[in-house]
Amino acid sequence: MTKYILVSGGVVSGIGKGVIASSTGLLLRMTGLKVTAIKIDPYMNIDAGTMNPLEHGEVYVLNDGGEVDLDLGNYERYLNITLSRDNNITTGKIYRHVIENERRGDYLGKTVQIVPHVTNAIQDWIERVSKKPVDETGEAPDVCIIELGGTVGDIESAPFIEAMRQFQFRVGHENFAQIHVSLIPDMHGEQKTKPTQTTVGVSRGLGLLPDIVACRLLGSEPLAPATKQKISMFCHVKAEQVVGVHDVSSVYHVPLLLEAQGIVQYLQKRLDLTTLVVPKPMLEKGDRLRTRWTELTRNQERLFESVSIVLVGKYTALKDSYMSVVKSLEHSAFRCKRKLILQMVPSEDLEPQTLESSPVRYHDAWRALVSAQGVLVPGGFGQRGTEGMMLAIKWSREQKVPFFGICLGFQMAVVEWARNVLKLKDANSTELNEKTPYPTIVFMPEISKTQLGGTMRLGLRPTVFEGGTESWSKVRRMYAGAPKIWERHRHRWEVNPQMVQQIEESGMKFIGRDEKGERMQVLELPDHPYFVGLQAHPEFCTRPLDPSPPFLGFVAAACGVAVLQEQAAYQEQNFRPPHPEGAMVSEPELVLFSKGDNPITPGDVTPETQEADAIQLVNGS
Repeated sequence: MTKYILVSGGVVSGIGKGVIASSTGLLLRMTGLKVTAIKIDPYMNIDAGTMNPLEHGEVYVLNDGGEVDLDLGNYERYLNITLSRDNNITTGKIYRHVIENERRGDYLGKTVQIVPHVTNAIQDWIERVSKKPVDETGEAPDVCIIELGGTVGDIESAPFIEAMRQFQFRVGHENFAQIHVSLIPDMHGEQKTKPTQTTVGVSRGLGLLPDIVACRLLGSEPLAPATKQKISMFCHVKAEQVVGVHDVSSVYHVPLLLEAQGIVQYLQKRLDLTTLVVPKPMLEKGDRLRTRWTELTRNQERLFESVSIVLVGKYTALKDSYMSVVKSLEHSAFRCKRKLILQMVPSEDLEPQTLESSPVRYHDAWRALVSAQGVLVPGGFGQRGTEGMMLAIKWSREQKVPFFGICLGFQMAVVEWARNVLKLKDANSTELNEKTPYPTIVFMPEISKTQLGGTMRLGLRPTVFEGGTESWSKVRRMYAGAPKIWERHRHRWEVNPQMVQQIEESGMKFIGRDEKGERMQVLELPDHPYFVGLQAHPEFCTRPLDPSPPFLGFVAAACGVAVLQEQAAYQEQNFRPPHPEGAMVSEPELVLFSKGDNPITPGDVTPETQEADAIQLVNGS
């Protein structure tokens, strides 16, 4: 029987439920158990695909093309698992599912209500998804972590709270536990417990009795013993069921912080986890994971050298907009034994008009750019800030500073080359200027060449390296010289095939293409310390203990030639793709997998086929 751990929150949202959920799952993985995770988002959206990254944070993309909440990125990174779009439940998905059932007559003419129909649908969904294999074993997970977004007591989360109240009886008391995360504010040196008492009371009043109260403290001061005893007394839990999570130097310390307070031992007792039969290889794997994670956190405290990276992007006002990019840089810096110093520069601040409107911002942006050891230009949609991106790319190309472009950054590197090397004035992407005389980046939909809707290139796709590149390509070396790689995509525009020959003859090489050779997916300059671009989003496949290869190459190059050579040699011996064996198949198979059994017919208009246009509208501003 699968064991379920619900992670809920109170007082305020954004309190750290995702990190605590991921950390708990990691600790259980260290005991040899197989762990999966589900995120519940109570908003009405079907998924996160059309949300503005400046409001919601990044849109995380899964192997099957699912556009989901960024917390699923935490789960995949911490637990080293591969999730599907079904692991992200939203109110919109549940309501659509129930309404579709009603239209088919599945409820046999009954009045369809929140209870029992919606609550049953939620429970059925969780039970079904919790059985899906998510790791290399191909077996059903032992434990499912369920994170409930928002705060307990919100109107929008009420159906999910009721569903969880019922679910604990469906699966049995010994198979269901709840961790409730609450804020402990510090008022002039005194830790206040009243907000936690209130939110635990609300949870209990709704039928969910927390087994563990995780107290989030904003500051370096740990939970005081007196505070712990007070929470124990007024929240109807033993002192051992109260854990404190204060600010630490890195979120990667949180799992060990929780472990030191006995959370694993309590969950083993509460859920009878010791009765589960864990094969010896899984126990040994868990021990190795513990050793490597402990070394990671210990080494973080011993970093004396640093590496300075500047991120030139469109959505820098909210750091969570580039969550996976930042994590990829962190993981790579850990591997290179460097402390990451990351500066985010709004790309429009580099543009000449900013010099007139805000000289201070302009000079600060350029000062950050020219002082960095590496320049990264991430993805995005729309025209705003793209000229600034190209200025940053031009500077890094000419000054031989390591550069890495992702998606839009990859495309802008090609446009910059066309303008300044090929001397094609006004070359551009047709996404940004439909009337450009030199369309360097053009609309190349995955399905329909005439319809804008439903044409986003989403999910895992293969890239084939060109023959002969293994002898000189730095980024291919980071993939251990593999002839074919798989990365996740989220885009609609591609390099114009009609311009490829002209661009390559001038010196820029497209070393990776799709299986048909039509889509340019990796570029590199041979005579540069590290000038690489990927059409894909490799940040979605990074792991704390196994950094994304192109990110690792970029950060290593920023550290110096010797570090790049050292990491390339290590990768050649140790690199293993993070994807399940069954996922690394041909593109037609992956397209069918991501679209389902009934792929969209070109020209069909459905709610899903309008999504890409909505993304362009929301994110382009």
